[in-house]
Amino acid sequence: MSTPHGWTMTPITTDILRGALDLEQTERGALPHRLPARARRQIPDGQLAMAESQPSGVRLAFRTRATAVELDVVATKRVYVGAPPRPDGVYELLVDGRLTDRAGVPDGDTLTIDMAAGTARVRPGPTETLRFTGLPDAEKDVEIWLPHDETTCLVALRTDAPVLSPRPSGRPVWLHHGSSISHGSNAAAPTGTWPALAASLGGAELINLGFGGGALLDPFTARAMRDTPADLLNVKIGINVVNADLMRLRAFGPAVHGFLDTLREGHPTAPLLVVSPVYCPIHENTPGPSAPDTSAMGEGRLRFRATGDPAETAAGKLTLTVIRDELARIVEQRAPTDPCLHHLDGLDLYGASDHAELPLPDALHPDPAAHRRIAERFARRAFGPGGPFARQDR
Repeated sequence: MSTPHGWTMTPITTDILRGALDLEQTERGALPHRLPARARRQIPDGQLAMAESQPSGVRLAFRTRATAVELDVVATKRVYVGAPPRPDGVYELLVDGRLTDRAGVPDGDTLTIDMAAGTARVRPGPTETLRFTGLPDAEKDVEIWLPHDETTCLVALRTDAPVLSPRPSGRPVWLHHGSSISHGSNAAAPTGTWPALAASLGGAELINLGFGGGALLDPFTARAMRDTPADLLNVKIGINVVNADLMRLRAFGPAVHGFLDTLREGHPTAPLLVVSPVYCPIHENTPGPSAPDTSAMGEGRLRFRATGDPAETAAGKLTLTVIRDELARIVEQRAPTDPCLHHLDGLDLYGASDHAELPLPDALHPDPAAHRRIAERFARRAFGPGGPFARQDR
Protein backbone atom coordinates (compact mmCIF):
# COMPACT_ATOMS: atom_id res chain seq x y z
CA MET A 1 0.00 0.00 0.00
CA SER A 2 1.42 3.41 -1.01
CA THR A 3 1.12 6.50 1.18
CA PRO A 4 0.69 10.11 0.01
CA HIS A 5 4.40 10.73 0.71
CA GLY A 6 5.60 7.90 -1.53
CA TRP A 7 6.18 5.33 1.17
CA THR A 8 5.01 1.75 0.64
CA MET A 9 3.34 0.21 3.67
CA THR A 10 3.85 -3.55 3.92
CA PRO A 11 1.75 -5.65 6.32
CA ILE A 12 3.89 -7.51 8.82
CA THR A 13 2.98 -11.15 8.31
CA THR A 14 4.70 -14.51 8.54
CA ASP A 15 5.59 -14.18 4.83
CA ILE A 16 8.39 -11.77 5.75
CA LEU A 17 9.27 -13.10 9.20
CA ARG A 18 11.93 -15.71 9.92
CA GLY A 19 12.86 -17.45 13.17
CA ALA A 20 9.47 -17.13 14.92
CA LEU A 21 6.94 -19.91 15.45
CA ASP A 22 3.96 -17.58 15.85
CA LEU A 23 2.95 -14.00 15.15
CA GLU A 24 0.32 -12.61 17.51
CA GLN A 25 -1.78 -9.71 16.25
CA THR A 26 -2.29 -7.33 19.17
CA GLU A 27 -3.96 -3.93 19.50
CA ARG A 28 -0.56 -2.28 19.13
CA GLY A 29 0.91 -4.39 16.37
CA ALA A 30 2.35 -7.80 15.49
CA LEU A 31 4.19 -9.56 18.32
CA PRO A 32 6.60 -12.37 17.31
CA HIS A 33 6.72 -15.43 19.54
CA ARG A 34 9.23 -18.25 19.64
CA LEU A 35 6.71 -20.69 21.04
CA PRO A 36 3.28 -21.36 19.50
CA ALA A 37 0.05 -20.37 21.24
CA ARG A 38 -0.66 -23.91 22.39
CA ALA A 39 2.69 -24.05 24.20
CA ARG A 40 2.31 -20.55 25.65
CA ARG A 41 -0.94 -21.54 27.32
CA GLN A 42 1.00 -24.13 29.31
CA ILE A 43 3.88 -21.90 30.45
CA PRO A 44 3.90 -21.96 34.26
CA ASP A 45 6.05 -18.90 35.01
CA GLY A 46 6.64 -15.33 33.95
CA GLN A 47 10.34 -15.85 33.23
CA LEU A 48 9.73 -18.24 30.33
CA ALA A 49 6.77 -16.17 29.09
CA MET A 50 9.10 -13.17 28.90
CA ALA A 51 11.99 -15.12 27.35
CA GLU A 52 9.99 -16.71 24.53
CA SER A 53 8.63 -13.28 23.53
CA GLN A 54 12.16 -11.88 23.23
CA PRO A 55 12.96 -12.37 19.53
CA SER A 56 16.39 -14.00 19.62
CA GLY A 57 17.13 -15.07 16.04
CA VAL A 58 13.93 -13.49 14.70
CA ARG A 59 14.30 -11.25 11.66
CA LEU A 60 12.25 -9.54 8.99
CA ALA A 61 13.35 -10.76 5.54
CA PHE A 62 12.32 -9.39 2.16
CA ARG A 63 13.48 -8.30 -1.31
CA THR A 64 13.26 -4.70 -2.39
CA ARG A 65 14.85 -1.87 -4.40
CA ALA A 66 14.19 0.51 -1.51
CA THR A 67 16.94 2.90 -0.47
CA ALA A 68 15.17 3.77 2.80
CA VAL A 69 13.40 1.57 5.33
CA GLU A 70 11.43 2.63 8.41
CA LEU A 71 10.19 0.28 11.12
CA ASP A 72 7.85 1.38 13.91
CA VAL A 73 8.20 -0.68 17.07
CA VAL A 74 7.17 -0.84 20.70
CA ALA A 75 10.15 -2.25 22.60
CA THR A 76 9.96 -3.54 26.15
CA LYS A 77 12.80 -2.13 28.25
CA ARG A 78 13.73 -4.19 31.32
CA VAL A 79 14.80 -2.63 34.61
CA TYR A 80 16.08 -4.86 37.41
CA VAL A 81 15.81 -3.29 40.85
CA GLY A 82 19.29 -2.89 42.33
CA ALA A 83 21.10 -3.92 39.14
CA PRO A 84 22.97 -1.72 36.64
CA PRO A 85 20.89 -0.23 33.78
CA ARG A 86 20.59 -2.49 30.75
CA PRO A 87 21.72 -1.30 27.32
CA ASP A 88 19.08 -0.70 24.67
CA GLY A 89 18.34 -3.58 22.35
CA VAL A 90 20.09 -3.58 18.98
CA TYR A 91 18.43 -3.86 15.55
CA GLU A 92 20.76 -4.98 12.78
CA LEU A 93 20.32 -4.41 9.04
CA LEU A 94 21.79 -6.97 6.66
CA VAL A 95 21.88 -6.36 2.90
CA ASP A 96 22.61 -9.42 0.76
CA GLY A 97 23.86 -11.15 3.88
CA ARG A 98 26.26 -8.40 4.96
CA LEU A 99 25.82 -6.33 8.11
CA THR A 100 25.44 -2.70 6.99
CA ASP A 101 23.85 -0.81 9.88
CA ARG A 102 22.75 -0.97 13.51
CA ALA A 103 20.15 1.06 15.38
CA GLY A 104 18.15 1.12 18.60
CA VAL A 105 15.22 2.89 20.17
CA PRO A 106 15.52 4.78 23.47
CA ASP A 107 12.00 4.31 24.82
CA GLY A 108 9.05 1.94 24.92
CA ASP A 109 7.21 -0.06 27.53
CA THR A 110 9.17 -0.50 30.77
CA LEU A 111 9.14 -3.79 32.68
CA THR A 112 10.51 -3.36 36.21
CA ILE A 113 11.54 -6.61 37.88
CA ASP A 114 12.39 -6.99 41.56
CA MET A 115 14.23 -10.32 41.76
CA ALA A 116 14.38 -10.22 45.57
CA ALA A 117 10.64 -9.65 45.97
CA GLY A 118 9.63 -11.76 42.98
CA THR A 119 7.48 -8.97 41.52
CA ALA A 120 7.18 -7.28 38.13
CA ARG A 121 5.24 -4.27 36.85
CA VAL A 122 4.81 -2.75 33.39
CA ARG A 123 4.63 0.94 32.45
CA PRO A 124 3.31 1.50 28.91
CA GLY A 125 5.47 3.62 26.64
CA PRO A 126 5.51 5.12 23.14
CA THR A 127 6.00 3.74 19.66
CA GLU A 128 9.46 4.54 18.28
CA THR A 129 10.73 4.62 14.67
CA LEU A 130 13.92 3.02 13.32
CA ARG A 131 15.33 4.48 10.09
CA PHE A 132 17.79 2.86 7.73
CA THR A 133 18.81 4.98 4.75
CA GLY A 134 21.37 4.98 1.95
CA LEU A 135 20.65 1.42 0.80
CA PRO A 136 21.79 0.46 -2.73
CA ASP A 137 19.28 1.34 -5.47
CA ALA A 138 19.01 -2.22 -6.79
CA GLU A 139 17.00 -5.29 -5.95
CA LYS A 140 18.55 -6.88 -2.87
CA ASP A 141 17.82 -9.20 0.02
CA VAL A 142 17.20 -7.29 3.24
CA GLU A 143 17.04 -8.64 6.78
CA ILE A 144 16.31 -6.70 9.94
CA TRP A 145 17.36 -8.74 12.97
CA LEU A 146 15.34 -7.85 16.05
CA PRO A 147 16.96 -7.44 19.48
CA HIS A 148 17.70 -10.85 20.92
CA ASP A 149 16.79 -9.82 24.47
CA GLU A 150 14.12 -7.13 24.09
CA THR A 151 10.48 -8.01 23.41
CA THR A 152 9.50 -6.07 20.29
CA CYS A 153 6.02 -5.39 18.96
CA LEU A 154 6.17 -4.61 15.22
CA VAL A 155 3.81 -1.73 14.41
CA ALA A 156 4.54 -0.75 10.79
CA LEU A 157 7.05 -1.31 7.98
CA ARG A 158 7.58 1.48 5.43
CA THR A 159 9.89 1.50 2.41
CA ASP A 160 10.39 3.85 -0.54
CA ALA A 161 9.89 0.95 -2.96
CA PRO A 162 7.68 -2.14 -2.92
CA VAL A 163 8.58 -5.17 -0.83
CA LEU A 164 8.58 -8.75 -2.10
CA SER A 165 8.74 -12.00 -0.16
CA PRO A 166 12.26 -13.38 0.18
CA ARG A 167 13.55 -16.03 -2.17
CA PRO A 168 14.08 -19.49 -0.65
CA SER A 169 17.61 -19.56 0.70
CA GLY A 170 18.28 -23.21 -0.07
CA ARG A 171 19.98 -23.50 3.32
CA PRO A 172 19.01 -26.23 5.80
CA VAL A 173 16.79 -25.16 8.70
CA TRP A 174 18.54 -25.62 12.05
CA LEU A 175 16.17 -25.83 15.04
CA HIS A 176 18.10 -25.17 18.24
CA HIS A 177 16.99 -25.28 21.89
CA GLY A 178 19.02 -24.12 24.83
CA SER A 179 19.30 -21.81 27.83
CA SER A 180 20.08 -18.12 28.32
CA ILE A 181 23.53 -18.74 26.83
CA SER A 182 21.82 -19.81 23.59
CA HIS A 183 19.28 -17.00 23.99
CA GLY A 184 22.22 -14.59 23.89
CA SER A 185 22.82 -13.29 27.40
CA ASN A 186 25.80 -10.90 27.39
CA ALA A 187 26.00 -10.93 23.57
CA ALA A 188 26.30 -7.42 22.16
CA ALA A 189 23.90 -7.79 19.21
CA PRO A 190 21.42 -10.27 17.72
CA THR A 191 23.81 -11.62 15.06
CA GLY A 192 26.45 -11.97 17.81
CA THR A 193 24.74 -14.70 19.81
CA TRP A 194 26.60 -17.96 19.46
CA PRO A 195 23.74 -19.76 17.61
CA ALA A 196 23.40 -16.88 15.11
CA LEU A 197 27.15 -16.87 14.52
CA ALA A 198 27.27 -20.66 14.18
CA ALA A 199 24.36 -20.63 11.72
CA SER A 200 26.15 -18.05 9.59
CA LEU A 201 29.38 -20.05 9.65
CA GLY A 202 27.54 -23.29 8.91
CA GLY A 203 25.28 -21.94 6.17
CA ALA A 204 22.02 -22.71 8.01
CA GLU A 205 18.69 -20.96 8.59
CA LEU A 206 18.38 -20.58 12.35
CA ILE A 207 15.29 -21.04 14.50
CA ASN A 208 16.59 -20.27 17.98
CA LEU A 209 14.56 -21.69 20.85
CA GLY A 210 17.14 -20.63 23.41
CA PHE A 211 15.16 -19.35 26.41
CA GLY A 212 16.75 -17.49 29.31
CA GLY A 213 16.02 -19.63 32.36
CA GLY A 214 13.74 -21.86 30.27
CA ALA A 215 15.69 -24.91 29.03
CA LEU A 216 13.95 -27.18 31.51
CA LEU A 217 12.89 -30.19 29.42
CA ASP A 218 9.33 -28.87 29.26
CA PRO A 219 7.07 -31.21 27.24
CA PHE A 220 5.38 -28.25 25.50
CA THR A 221 8.76 -27.13 24.16
CA ALA A 222 9.46 -30.64 22.89
CA ARG A 223 6.08 -30.72 21.14
CA ALA A 224 6.73 -27.31 19.56
CA MET A 225 10.03 -28.63 18.18
CA ARG A 226 8.36 -31.83 17.03
CA ASP A 227 5.82 -29.87 15.01
CA THR A 228 8.28 -27.37 13.48
CA PRO A 229 9.68 -28.25 10.04
CA ALA A 230 13.47 -28.52 10.28
CA ASP A 231 16.41 -30.32 8.71
CA LEU A 232 18.79 -30.24 11.68
CA LEU A 233 17.99 -30.32 15.40
CA ASN A 234 19.95 -29.87 18.55
CA VAL A 235 19.27 -29.49 22.24
CA LYS A 236 21.70 -28.01 24.75
CA ILE A 237 20.64 -29.17 28.18
CA GLY A 238 21.85 -28.73 31.73
CA ILE A 239 22.57 -25.32 33.21
CA ASN A 240 18.95 -24.33 33.79
CA VAL A 241 18.07 -27.68 35.32
CA VAL A 242 20.89 -27.10 37.83
CA ASN A 243 20.46 -23.43 38.59
CA ALA A 244 16.70 -23.77 38.96
CA ASP A 245 17.23 -26.84 41.18
CA LEU A 246 14.32 -28.30 39.27
CA MET A 247 14.81 -32.06 39.54
CA ARG A 248 16.96 -34.86 40.85
CA LEU A 249 18.95 -37.44 38.90
CA ARG A 250 16.11 -39.97 39.10
CA ALA A 251 13.80 -37.61 37.18
CA PHE A 252 16.39 -36.09 34.87
CA GLY A 253 17.23 -39.18 32.83
CA PRO A 254 13.64 -40.15 32.00
CA ALA A 255 12.84 -36.50 31.23
CA VAL A 256 15.68 -36.38 28.68
CA HIS A 257 14.48 -39.64 27.13
CA GLY A 258 10.94 -38.28 26.92
CA PHE A 259 12.10 -35.04 25.32
CA LEU A 260 14.11 -36.89 22.69
CA ASP A 261 11.27 -39.35 22.08
CA THR A 262 8.94 -36.44 21.34
CA LEU A 263 11.43 -34.86 18.92
CA ARG A 264 11.74 -38.16 17.09
CA GLU A 265 7.96 -38.36 16.60
CA GLY A 266 8.20 -35.40 14.20
CA HIS A 267 11.77 -35.79 12.98
CA PRO A 268 12.49 -39.53 12.93
CA THR A 269 15.68 -39.41 10.84
CA ALA A 270 16.95 -35.82 11.05
CA PRO A 271 20.42 -35.32 12.56
CA LEU A 272 19.82 -34.68 16.27
CA LEU A 273 22.71 -33.37 18.37
CA VAL A 274 22.64 -33.41 22.18
CA VAL A 275 25.07 -30.86 23.69
CA SER A 276 26.00 -30.93 27.36
CA PRO A 277 26.73 -27.76 29.41
CA VAL A 278 29.70 -25.50 28.83
CA TYR A 279 32.02 -24.82 31.74
CA CYS A 280 30.57 -22.82 34.64
CA PRO A 281 32.68 -22.91 37.82
CA ILE A 282 29.94 -22.10 40.31
CA HIS A 283 27.92 -25.17 39.28
CA GLU A 284 30.55 -27.68 38.17
CA ASN A 285 30.33 -29.53 41.48
CA THR A 286 27.86 -27.42 43.45
CA PRO A 287 24.11 -27.89 42.96
CA GLY A 288 21.61 -25.09 42.60
CA PRO A 289 19.68 -23.07 43.00
CA SER A 290 21.67 -20.09 41.85
CA ALA A 291 20.84 -16.64 43.16
CA PRO A 292 21.92 -13.05 42.56
CA ASP A 293 25.00 -12.11 44.56
CA THR A 294 23.66 -9.32 46.77
CA SER A 295 27.12 -8.05 47.65
CA ALA A 296 27.93 -7.58 43.96
CA MET A 297 24.60 -5.85 43.37
CA GLY A 298 25.48 -3.46 46.18
CA GLU A 299 28.53 -2.52 44.12
CA GLY A 300 26.42 -2.00 40.99
CA ARG A 301 27.40 -5.36 39.40
CA LEU A 302 25.18 -8.27 38.41
CA ARG A 303 26.69 -11.57 39.46
CA PHE A 304 25.32 -14.98 40.46
CA ARG A 305 26.33 -17.61 43.00
CA ALA A 306 25.44 -21.23 43.68
CA THR A 307 23.59 -21.83 46.94
CA GLY A 308 23.46 -25.64 47.02
CA ASP A 309 25.58 -28.06 49.04
CA PRO A 310 28.03 -30.31 47.11
CA ALA A 311 27.38 -33.09 49.60
CA GLU A 312 23.79 -33.30 48.37
CA THR A 313 24.87 -34.83 45.05
CA ALA A 314 24.95 -38.16 46.89
CA ALA A 315 21.18 -37.82 47.29
CA GLY A 316 20.67 -37.10 43.58
CA LYS A 317 21.01 -33.33 43.37
CA LEU A 318 22.39 -32.28 40.01
CA THR A 319 25.60 -30.51 39.07
CA LEU A 320 27.00 -29.83 35.61
CA THR A 321 29.51 -32.67 36.05
CA VAL A 322 26.70 -35.12 36.87
CA ILE A 323 24.61 -33.92 33.91
CA ARG A 324 27.47 -34.25 31.43
CA ASP A 325 27.99 -37.87 32.46
CA GLU A 326 24.27 -38.63 32.28
CA LEU A 327 23.78 -37.08 28.84
CA ALA A 328 26.73 -39.02 27.44
CA ARG A 329 25.26 -42.22 28.91
CA ILE A 330 21.80 -41.55 27.48
CA VAL A 331 23.06 -40.87 23.96
CA GLU A 332 25.27 -43.97 24.08
CA GLN A 333 22.29 -46.03 25.24
CA ARG A 334 20.02 -44.75 22.45
CA ALA A 335 22.58 -44.69 19.63
CA PRO A 336 22.25 -48.36 18.53
CA THR A 337 18.61 -47.76 17.51
CA ASP A 338 19.05 -44.11 16.50
CA PRO A 339 22.08 -43.75 14.21
CA CYS A 340 21.29 -40.06 13.56
CA LEU A 341 21.60 -39.17 17.26
CA HIS A 342 24.88 -37.53 18.27
CA HIS A 343 26.55 -36.13 21.39
CA LEU A 344 28.85 -33.14 21.90
CA ASP A 345 30.56 -32.42 25.21
CA GLY A 346 30.01 -28.76 26.11
CA LEU A 347 33.55 -28.59 27.49
CA ASP A 348 34.76 -28.89 23.88
CA LEU A 349 33.00 -25.59 23.20
CA TYR A 350 34.06 -23.72 26.35
CA GLY A 351 36.14 -25.37 29.05
CA ALA A 352 38.27 -24.49 32.06
CA SER A 353 41.14 -23.07 29.98
CA ASP A 354 38.68 -20.88 28.06
CA HIS A 355 37.29 -19.60 31.35
CA ALA A 356 40.79 -18.67 32.47
CA GLU A 357 41.16 -16.55 29.32
CA LEU A 358 37.56 -15.38 28.84
CA PRO A 359 35.84 -15.60 32.24
CA LEU A 360 32.07 -15.44 32.58
CA PRO A 361 31.42 -11.79 33.58
CA ASP A 362 28.47 -12.58 35.82
CA ALA A 363 29.55 -16.17 36.66
CA LEU A 364 26.87 -17.65 34.37
CA HIS A 365 26.98 -16.13 30.87
CA PRO A 366 29.77 -15.72 28.28
CA ASP A 367 30.87 -12.35 26.97
CA PRO A 368 30.77 -11.47 23.24
CA ALA A 369 34.24 -12.91 22.60
CA ALA A 370 33.29 -16.18 24.27
CA HIS A 371 30.05 -16.31 22.25
CA ARG A 372 32.18 -16.18 19.10
CA ARG A 373 34.55 -18.86 20.35
CA ILE A 374 31.66 -21.18 21.20
CA ALA A 375 30.13 -20.52 17.77
CA GLU A 376 33.34 -21.21 15.87
CA ARG A 377 33.93 -24.46 17.71
CA PHE A 378 30.33 -25.58 17.30
CA ALA A 379 30.43 -24.79 13.59
CA ARG A 380 33.61 -26.86 13.13
CA ARG A 381 32.31 -29.83 15.12
CA ALA A 382 28.71 -29.82 13.90
CA PHE A 383 28.77 -28.35 10.38
CA GLY A 384 32.34 -29.20 9.44
CA PRO A 385 33.57 -32.31 7.61
CA GLY A 386 32.48 -35.43 9.43
CA GLY A 387 30.16 -33.49 11.72
CA PRO A 388 26.52 -34.48 12.27
CA PHE A 389 25.26 -31.40 10.39
CA ALA A 390 27.72 -31.63 7.49
CA ARG A 391 26.11 -31.49 4.07
CA GLN A 392 26.72 -34.52 1.91
CA ASP A 393 27.64 -32.36 -1.09
CA ARG A 394 30.40 -30.47 0.71
